[in-house]
Amino acid sequence: MVVCVSLTFCFVVYSMLLVTVPVYSLELGASPLMLGVILSSQYLLPFLLAIPLGGLVTRHGGRVTLVIGAFVMVAGLLLMQAVPGYYGLIGGQLLIGLAHLQMVLSAQTIISSLATGPKLEGYFGWYSTWLSGGQVVGPLIAGGWIQWAGGVGNLFLVMAGIALLGGLSGLALTGDATRGVRVTRKLTGFRAQASLARSNTGVQVSIAITLAGMFTLGVFGSYLPVYLDSLEMSAVMIGILVSIRAGVSMVIRPFIPRIIFAVGGRGRATTLALGVITVGLAGLGFATSAPSIAVLAVLVGLGGGLTQPLSMVVLAESVGSEQRSGALGMRLMVNRAVHFAAPLLFGAVLGISGFALSFGLSGLLVALVAVCLVRLQARESVDDNITN
Repeated sequence: MVVCVSLTFCFVVYSMLLVTVPVYSLELGASPLMLGVILSSQYLLPFLLAIPLGGLVTRHGGRVTLVIGAFVMVAGLLLMQAVPGYYGLIGGQLLIGLAHLQMVLSAQTIISSLATGPKLEGYFGWYSTWLSGGQVVGPLIAGGWIQWAGGVGNLFLVMAGIALLGGLSGLALTGDATRGVRVTRKLTGFRAQASLARSNTGVQVSIAITLAGMFTLGVFGSYLPVYLDSLEMSAVMIGILVSIRAGVSMVIRPFIPRIIFAVGGRGRATTLALGVITVGLAGLGFATSAPSIAVLAVLVGLGGGLTQPLSMVVLAESVGSEQRSGALGMRLMVNRAVHFAAPLLFGAVLGISGFALSFGLSGLLVALVAVCLVRLQARESVDDNITN
């Protein structure tokens, strides 16, 4: 419960930025490529430092690292407010990206130690549900503020206050969350994670799911507000349409164990989810009305609602407890690498083609990852049969 409350505040801020940063960047006159640079900057430090930060969580416990992450996020938001223009925006994005990674990594490590099997699926489902709730509320707050204030104004200060609540909530964590584990770099360093990625099929499956899901969220979250702005929709309508994806994800996540059972297992559930994402993402560039965009956002929300909890569960059950934080750090490194690359790639394609082709190619890329995932799952099934 404490982890869910703390990370909900974190994700309210994170999702507010999905609306605020593109709108503020456009106010500054950013080109499509510059917009891609600004949006990608949040994921640079997490890509470089995810695995070392995983080692820190293992050694010092989830509570202290979660609280520190919240205060770093506050610092990044205050920097955005104090230094107008590109320098403050990019500098704040760098700090916020690092802080967000630290808080998420701490939270996932704490939850992954609580159970296994369907019970762990349920825990991660509820954790993701709370986070999706934050992602629903955030864009609505940001869009409403921009509409009411006629611009970004002091919105970064409001976000800093919300992030501070997330850090204060984390202080209530007790038990194993306050204790670290003594481990060597052989279990938490880059070589250890590279070895896992080469030899552990469960880790490979988790990474494939993460690649597809995070690419979708990177493109959808970064450029849907820009696309809607190009259609001359209001800030309030932009906030509503951005929130729909998170709202759908939030509604289905408590039922993840039942969905997996109904479709015949995690493998089928994941493949189905990626197929739905492909349709929703590829069709966005051809939709020009709010109702059609809302339908496609629902599809992306359905697929995304399944993929991310599943990737965490698969990874948590594929490694030992002493390697869990490091492996989750590797997953988040891949997560942030995709988040870093997706806006840049999409921005480059957008600059020479348009939204229709850009979203269409994005959907095709998710479909290709789905094909690779099916092959990995088939290999894992063969390996299990040989072992048995």
